[in-house]
Amino acid sequence: MTTITAARPRAESFLAPADVETIRSPALIIDADAVEANITATLTLLGGDPDRWRPHLKTSKLLFTMQRLVERGVKQAKVATPLELATACEAGFEDVLVAFPMVGPQVEAVTAVSRKFPDVRVSALVEHPSMAAAWSGTGIDLFIDLNPGMDRTGAHVYRSDEVEAIVRSIADAGLRFAGLHYYDGHASSFPAAERGRRVHQGYDKLFALIERGFTVGEVITAGTPAFPHAVSYRRFLDARLLHRVSPGTVVYNDAKSLTQLPPDAGYRNAVYVLSRVVSHPTPTRFTCDAGHKTVSADAGVPTCVVLDHPSYLPTHPSEEHLPVDVSAGTTLPARGEVLWLIPQHVCPTVNNFDHAVIVSGGRIARVEPVSARGRHQPIA
Repeated sequence: MTTITAARPRAESFLAPADVETIRSPALIIDADAVEANITATLTLLGGDPDRWRPHLKTSKLLFTMQRLVERGVKQAKVATPLELATACEAGFEDVLVAFPMVGPQVEAVTAVSRKFPDVRVSALVEHPSMAAAWSGTGIDLFIDLNPGMDRTGAHVYRSDEVEAIVRSIADAGLRFAGLHYYDGHASSFPAAERGRRVHQGYDKLFALIERGFTVGEVITAGTPAFPHAVSYRRFLDARLLHRVSPGTVVYNDAKSLTQLPPDAGYRNAVYVLSRVVSHPTPTRFTCDAGHKTVSADAGVPTCVVLDHPSYLPTHPSEEHLPVDVSAGTTLPARGEVLWLIPQHVCPTVNNFDHAVIVSGGRIARVEPVSARGRHQPIA
């Protein structure tokens, strides 16, 4: 099971018992004070410059959280869906990249949002020369999506002829080439002792491409696993180009991300799932109401960590049930007892909820809709 090294509160001091009793489980809980601490920690690692951060808002999801980023001076972001784009524009971001390949009717969906918010600079990704023409006449800027070795999307970073052909196709479509998008999310799979070296090796390849001579307005790298190593890569600091990092998980954090960030940076867990024990199926197992429709299972099993109970081992969830194993002789928590769960992967977990309970100073502050959850209607 993942060990969390960053600071976290004990459950009994997190929220007043009287408030806990009013919350129906399962529930998404967001610690607003921890969100502020995490934004501060990220900006500190970036030398206090909010212009160096283009957070991925697939994690934040809430208009409430997005507005906090804007109020802290972060005016640019990236998103994965047209609905996230619309929420980001509403939150006050001035520059938003749709960092997912938009094809077919999705091009018009992005363009429609852009027309609704004419003061926001909206950009999109392309990975092949054939993709640029679909954006002609939209006024949408285009980034080239690069494949850093993750083999998910993007033109290969070492195929400079392909990249140069895409640059030409963007110009032929009458659009602005905005820069390069290099998401090295696979850094999470690197052994911790090698992660920095291997991330920097990837950036060496990226610079070999940049030095081919075409003008690059902006280079975007680094989700959460690569972020600490992106800020230490000297060539980004020395180069005459705009480099931005794009970690999004750091706003909330989860059990996995807190093991990948500097332990002394001030990061805290800001999202919990409040769950209750519903059954005692065996003497060494209890079940709570936090199946994979509540805590996302995409990061594997266990799906979460139980706050204050490192010996509790969550097992394979079903849709609504989360069985948790304990050692022989351990007293099972009572039916109805509250458990605070820290997800292994916070981004899709937030997306599972329609509403979030915002907590500050140990009390419930408000209930907020998860504004960018889901997607637009499939037919306009």
